[in-house]
Amino acid sequence: MPKVSKETAAKAEDFGVGKEWSQVLDDQHISFVTTTADSDLTPMLQGLPNDQCQCPHWGYVFKGRMWWRYGDREEVCEAGDAFYAPAGHTSGADAGSEFLVISPEEQMAQLQAHMAKRAQALQAAEH
Repeated sequence: MPKVSKETAAKAEDFGVGKEWSQVLDDQHISFVTTTADSDLTPMLQGLPNDQCQCPHWGYVFKGRMWWRYGDREEVCEAGDAFYAPAGHTSGADAGSEFLVISPEEQMAQLQAHMAKRAQALQAAEH
């Protein structure tokens, strides 16, 4: 049985407002995330259909608070909550939050490629 933990994850990245430890198991992208500052991924999603994430996510909040915005509503997940976030959202989390996110790898790879390009564009616009 494939398994992963934060300590054994193949990849670790620091995004400035948080850290992610991740690994792909079969066709699922597993991410352990810790935020060090309030975060809002909305600017990173611009350019996607409806400027929203088109990848579904399942997960669990260990500590803190996450939010998911859909066109007509906002949903909040707090410590102890398991969640399913369907496609068509933006998201963010409060500083000091810790959570697990499980996403289909193919869709997550496309999302990460888009967000990397957006990060470069946003950094270039700042300078």
